[in-house]
Amino acid sequence: MKAEEFDKKFEEGQDISAYLDLSKATRPGLEQQRVNVDFPRWMLHALDKEAKRLGVPRQSIIKVWIAERLAKQSK
Repeated sequence: MKAEEFDKKFEEGQDISAYLDLSKATRPGLEQQRVNVDFPRWMLHALDKEAKRLGVPRQSIIKVWIAERLAKQSK
């Protein structure tokens, strides 16, 4: 299929998923990289308490709070 035909199908709102190879899809800038961070126990207890209150893993709280702070700093 030519790009023009693909674009036309997309613009018309047709389902184009059959034409995509999602096994090779990437999200630039969102690749994961593992890091190790040491926290004092009081901080871990506070993080765990908040995570339990929200029903999410500790890691989620850490990621969201850091992302919020970075977004605030970049303004």
